[in-house]
Amino acid sequence: MDPQLLLFAGTLLVTGVVTGYAAGLFGIGGGSIMVPVLYFVFSFLGVPNDILMHCAVATSSAVIIVGSIRSVKTHHQHGAVDWALLWPGNPLKSWGLWIGAGALFAAWYLGKILSGNQLSVIFGVVAFVISLQFIFGRPNWKLRDSVPGGIALPIGGGGIGMISSLMGIGGGALSVSLMMMCAVPIKRAIATASGIGAFISVPATIGWIISGWGVAGRPEFSAGYVNLLGFVFIALSLIFVVPYGARATHKMDQAKLRRVFGIFLLLVAINMIRKAL
Repeated sequence: MDPQLLLFAGTLLVTGVVTGYAAGLFGIGGGSIMVPVLYFVFSFLGVPNDILMHCAVATSSAVIIVGSIRSVKTHHQHGAVDWALLWPGNPLKSWGLWIGAGALFAAWYLGKILSGNQLSVIFGVVAFVISLQFIFGRPNWKLRDSVPGGIALPIGGGGIGMISSLMGIGGGALSVSLMMMCAVPIKRAIATASGIGAFISVPATIGWIISGWGVAGRPEFSAGYVNLLGFVFIALSLIFVVPYGARATHKMDQAKLRRVFGIFLLLVAINMIRKAL
């Protein structure tokens, strides 16, 4: 077998283990880990710089489908997912619907007009802000006593969906922080965020496939911007690891874990901005 392909497969399998555990543990889709790794791997494979970030973000979005479904299933078994928030009786009042709409719009339309460097800057800047929340955020700080509805649904939900789609993340880092500021207990916020990841990743993946269809320079075995080999190798290892991270959420000191992850994300964000500029 081609040594380059073996290295590619091994790197992605390890990435799947790390991101799977993070997905269950923090309620995030693991994209903040996957995107930088995929960026490096695709760069090593010679993917052109102008679509490098597109391929990394799109492939990450596809993998998050598997991680989110696996994670939300485990959290649901603990009775921790707030389904009334994700999909109430009236779909128009669903955070899931508006988050998904924003994710599809960003990948399908904005994905065509944004450059690779612009995507890298978006990833770096938002990841930098999120990392500060993980490091310095106070879990008991509240903005209000409940998650808002009304006009906040299309604005807030659509915004979370668009930003997450352009970053290739499951939106957990954004939605967990929002829910905690609206008096949702951290473990319930993490569990519900795993469901939000599915509402983001499915439409985002569809959008990235459409926007990247026929674009020159993509790695082999790609559907649009989504690399199918990357998807398979990461998903295979991720699917077995997510439940262990999700179970650990209910046993471990979240405050310390959040700070460690925040520091890691801060370093990743600075590096992505540095490369883009």
